[in-house]
Amino acid sequence: MKRYFFSYAWSLSLLVCLGGPAKADVVITGTRVVYPASARDVSIKLTNRGTKPALVQAWVDTGNASQLPEKSDAPFVLTPPVSRVDPSKGQTLRLMFTGTELPQDKESLFWLNVLEVPPATTGEAAENEIQLAFRSRIKIFYRPINLPGLSIEAAEQLRWRLVPAASGWALECSNPTPYYISLVSAGVTVADKVHSSKEGGMVSPGGQANFPLADLTSKPGEDVQVDYTAINDYGGVETHKKKLEQ
Repeated sequence: MKRYFFSYAWSLSLLVCLGGPAKADVVITGTRVVYPASARDVSIKLTNRGTKPALVQAWVDTGNASQLPEKSDAPFVLTPPVSRVDPSKGQTLRLMFTGTELPQDKESLFWLNVLEVPPATTGEAAENEIQLAFRSRIKIFYRPINLPGLSIEAAEQLRWRLVPAASGWALECSNPTPYYISLVSAGVTVADKVHSSKEGGMVSPGGQANFPLADLTSKPGEDVQVDYTAINDYGGVETHKKKLEQ
């Protein structure tokens, strides 16, 4: 019965997660989790900012947001997997790596899911009230020991160039580092006009990602700089400048 309940709540949470803005009472401290390979475990703090108790289920997935929790094969264990969090109280989750072999020359990406199920309403009010489950989802970066370079310097190592795109031009970002780099924005200034990508993204270790510049119709000349903002390990935003490569 419990598995059916959470599967049903998880289905509702998927609609909330993908269907538009919604407000959850149970929040995760931080916007990402870095799991050093040398760590025995990592603690994650939850806080209930609402006025009612909430039942919380937590699990880790490998990137499939629509996968049921019991189907996940992520190499992590979360304890407790289910807990009650009272109003204005907190709950600490303990994240433990199970020892499954992962690449040792770059970071690996997983996702932490926190599903919040509010208590059922009883009496006459229950007849006209819709109960929604809310799911929060943040990144987990598994970081092997002795990776070259420093994570705090990774964003500075990005390489940028302009490439043709369907709607004009795009910024192509290459990441030569072993770290995942999350970008909030990226753009160039040409003739005192700023051309920015409308959305951010993430560049995988050794990978590339494109950021379309819809309003840039012609390729600028030399000595053009890219202005971009990246998110660091602590969730802070840092601004960088880099010259475009030709």
